Amino acid sequence: METTATLETAGARDGLVVPGWAWLVLALALATVYLLTMENGATLRASATVLHELFHDGRHFLGVPCH
Repeated sequence: METTATLETAGARDGLVVPGWAWLVLALALATVYLLTMENGATLRASATVLHELFHDGRHFLGVPCH
């Protein structure tokens, strides 16, 4: 009985480990949300005009107020 209780406790603790790829997906998702909702050309200077219009239209499509 003691061994079973110890194994169950260890299994429950190991279930909280988040894989590395999940953190990468989260970071990419947050960057995408930032770009769609807040980007006005300051971050993407090189191709700001084209990308600004793309993100501006995306904001309208998603219903995010931008102006």
